[in-house]
Amino acid sequence: MNNTTFEKLQLDELKELIKLHCVSSLGKDLIDKLTPSKSLTVVKRKLKENEEARNILSNSNHIPLEGLFNIHSTIEKVEKGMILDPMELVKVQDFLRGCKKIKKFMIDKEFYAQTLSSYALNITECDYIEDEISYAIKNNKVDSNASKELKKIRRNIEVCESKIKERLNKFLTSSGNKKYIQEFIISKRGDRYVIPIKASYKNEVDGTVLDTSSKGTTAFIEPNNVSKFSLELVSLKSEESIEEYKILSYLTELIFEKISNIKLNIEIIAEYDMVFAKAKYSLNNKCITPSVNNRGYIKIVNGKHPLLKGKVVPLNFEIGKDYRSLIITGPNAGGKTLSLKAVGLLTLMVQCGFDICAEEGSQISVFENVFVDIGDNQSIENALSTFSSHIKNIADIMNKSNKSTLVLFDEIGSGTEPNEGASLAIAILEEFYQMGCITIASTHYGEIKNFASMHKDFENAGMLFDKETLEPLYKLVIGTSEDSNALFISKKMGIRDKVLKRAKKYMTNKEYNLDLVKTQKVEVIEDLEEVVKDIVNFQVGDKVKLLDQNDYGIVYKEIDKFNNIEVLYKDEFVKVNVKRVELYLSKDELYPTGYDIDSLFTSYEERKLEKDIKRGSKKALKKIQKEIKNNK
Repeated sequence: MNNTTFEKLQLDELKELIKLHCVSSLGKDLIDKLTPSKSLTVVKRKLKENEEARNILSNSNHIPLEGLFNIHSTIEKVEKGMILDPMELVKVQDFLRGCKKIKKFMIDKEFYAQTLSSYALNITECDYIEDEISYAIKNNKVDSNASKELKKIRRNIEVCESKIKERLNKFLTSSGNKKYIQEFIISKRGDRYVIPIKASYKNEVDGTVLDTSSKGTTAFIEPNNVSKFSLELVSLKSEESIEEYKILSYLTELIFEKISNIKLNIEIIAEYDMVFAKAKYSLNNKCITPSVNNRGYIKIVNGKHPLLKGKVVPLNFEIGKDYRSLIITGPNAGGKTLSLKAVGLLTLMVQCGFDICAEEGSQISVFENVFVDIGDNQSIENALSTFSSHIKNIADIMNKSNKSTLVLFDEIGSGTEPNEGASLAIAILEEFYQMGCITIASTHYGEIKNFASMHKDFENAGMLFDKETLEPLYKLVIGTSEDSNALFISKKMGIRDKVLKRAKKYMTNKEYNLDLVKTQKVEVIEDLEEVVKDIVNFQVGDKVKLLDQNDYGIVYKEIDKFNNIEVLYKDEFVKVNVKRVELYLSKDELYPTGYDIDSLFTSYEERKLEKDIKRGSKKALKKIQKEIKNNK
């Protein structure tokens, strides 16, 4: 299996839905790392855990997993020899307390969940560590009672600070100092106490300037009469830090001594968080725990794709018993690809140990490999066409597959010349069949359907389509094949009826109409026979009405290949499309039998030539010279 399979079948998206039910990042991290197992024994154990977890949830008000935070990073610090601070120690304490609660809870549930209950026996209770942390740390600080020495130091700190404050208060209340003081308060700079003095008087106050305000108007001075006590306070603070460090080191050492047990506790709690998240997802989505096998047999009873919302048409599917290869046919947007993805995702879910959205009686096989070729894999980087990228993917799948492989092909053989594509697809399907794979493929090629109907270990299946409403039903029926219904969909999308009529004709009869009629001003006419019936066969000498001029002329030349006729109109020969004229009087109505029609135009031509010669037309002169030359 590979990441492409997981991505195409949206396994990670499914995991995100299950992670919503975790109470800590411990379970979420475990789900993220979860991959489909190839072992039937492991899959059965995981599914057994699901059943037991559902039983516990159904018979308990809540699971005491709240407050069990992920302490991986804290334990890593201990392993690196770092000293934990008070807040980190409290987190460890809370985790250990939570471990004790879940252990008691799970052992009490042995009747409902024998397997899950047994895991709790491996949880180590660390009461001594809990008690020591509880005694030494209060309100996320090292408590004064953590040691006699710390208590003594802090008492001395209090006495020292009291002496400092007493002297500073005397300084503030002295009438002689009032003019120097900026604010009548005791302030601190670092760990030393100071008085805010006006900057202009800083040299008139006995003391040490420790800081000034940002604007320079105030100097923070430590009076000389408290300097001795300030130095003593600094020394006591240093002793306090050293003693606190000793206490934190001691508590961290206690954790280090039990670090292997604590790490095992973390693993077990993470497992419980994940298992109960899976069970909550299962109950909320009315999932079942299917039977499993490793024979390649899949049976899905009223299954649903777990990522679909709303009302979903259930999938009933079977493969691996009477046939090992299934060819799915049907209309575009009819649900073929979704059916492929549903079978693939439900299989991966089971191999990850998840329950599936289906009904009792469903069975899923455990495969060593699940491969897919779904969607457009066109690679810009590698300059591969859609067809080439599909074939490259199939070649990679072929090299990695064995008899314990599920292969899903969407529109196999498409993207190239249909005859070659269908032939190649059949050869590929044969090869995977001979390798022992379970293969499911969708197609529009009739040749593949015919092949499947002839092969005893292949079967056809079709996605139903309502031909009355032209709507897909999204229902898979095994044992039958369905047409692509391209004509029905085209009709619904607005393609003209005469185009659909010809398309239907061409499906059985390849005698294409190649003699297309075109004009510059009229759109291409697709069906010549239908148009000819509406065109009047104009003859030379007919009197016609020119629609654009609302006037009359005489036909001089009959219809040419562009559906134009030439008309004598106001002493000019003009070309007009037959759709822009109407027959007014035929030549038979205008002239007696045997009348020389050409004389109508010959005299006109002669008159026109004479007129052109008189006005010195070069064109007319050239015409006369040409006629003389031809007569010699």
